[in-house]
Amino acid sequence: MRLRRLIIGASLTAVIAAGIGTRLLTAADAAEVPISQGKPATASSVENGGSPAANAVDGNAGTRWSSAFSDPQWLQVDLGAPATITRVVLNWEAAYARDFTIQTSANGSSWTTINTTVNGTGGVQTLNVSGSGRYVRINTTRRATQYGVSLWEFQVFGTGGATTPPTTLPPNVVRVAEFLADCPFSHRLPDDPIVFPGLAGASHMHSFFGSTVTNANTTVNDLANGPSNCNPAVDKSSYWVPTLYQDNVAKEPVITTFYYLGEGVSDAVREQTQPLPFGLRIVAGNAKATAPDATTISRWSCLHHNEAGAGKDFINCPADSMLESYLDFPQCWNGRDLDSADHKSHMAYPVNNACPSTHPVPVPKLRQVLRYPVNGDPARIRLSSGAGFTMHGDFFNAWPQAEMERRVNDCIRPKIKCGADGRP
Repeated sequence: MRLRRLIIGASLTAVIAAGIGTRLLTAADAAEVPISQGKPATASSVENGGSPAANAVDGNAGTRWSSAFSDPQWLQVDLGAPATITRVVLNWEAAYARDFTIQTSANGSSWTTINTTVNGTGGVQTLNVSGSGRYVRINTTRRATQYGVSLWEFQVFGTGGATTPPTTLPPNVVRVAEFLADCPFSHRLPDDPIVFPGLAGASHMHSFFGSTVTNANTTVNDLANGPSNCNPAVDKSSYWVPTLYQDNVAKEPVITTFYYLGEGVSDAVREQTQPLPFGLRIVAGNAKATAPDATTISRWSCLHHNEAGAGKDFINCPADSMLESYLDFPQCWNGRDLDSADHKSHMAYPVNNACPSTHPVPVPKLRQVLRYPVNGDPARIRLSSGAGFTMHGDFFNAWPQAEMERRVNDCIRPKIKCGADGRP
């Protein structure tokens, strides 16, 4: 870090000494407000919680976005509406990119390249371009230093986009950082495309929710292009758990809700929450647990009967109740990997209301709530993976990127309770 501070200090000194001419900025640049300023920004990764994507479009040359220490990386801004793009100004920190492209998109998924830079020199780069779109992205493919890439400001100039209106909340808004998806039971298979990809029948029995096409061979593109039973239908993700049995008869939950939350971290961390990356896979819980212990993530309770208590294993619910399962997924991402060898190491749970330095990117916390039409003696109940404390959940993210970004920006960061439509 000392070396990096020296590099940064030398870079800043050089910029100041060179004056305005070196920065390639004119009086018109200073007066003209970028159409990107203050708009929602997202990135492939962040170095830490103090360098989020939003810092690159906040109009403050003293704050920056910085990525993880790897190639490639990207940063993009949502202009809010279609725009004509005429110029992009990049104000690099000392950790800049030598090779990169500038791209535009109408929908956040199909991209058109409007500039290609090879052997860039960093500093302040003004790129005269011609393009249109609602989204503008910089894709970096080669770093100039051993660090990531870092921008003080990513400025997009042109006409169009959306004027950011003053924030006015409905009078009955609930200050809870949340949006959700209701995804009922779809099908059962002894498959697991995360743990046993391509191996049909290799797993214990799973109950699948959301995507109706999930099997051992499923890819994220299969999910994105296939049907889903979720509300909202735009959620093409797949969720699955070990099948629950009572008296050896499969019982499926009749209420299935998947909450996306901003809790578990400080307000400052929540405000820097990044969208879950498309194709991310997460496994929560321990299918091989031999006893309930401090590492057990799942919890069982009884609907409308708090007096029955809660536990890490099945509990005895009254006859007029249902057995509930709660499971929280980790919400800190390492900023690089969509999966890992053990399907867990790329994610982490918060520590002291913050994401650990090894997993610096806060993402929405997925909470899985399942309610089964089951009650009575817990000895009659089992999971395909074993006892109640083996409860685990798998998540394969196929939310369209733009929709996930909107919900994070409108619900999680400002701490607003949203429904399945992603609105208060």
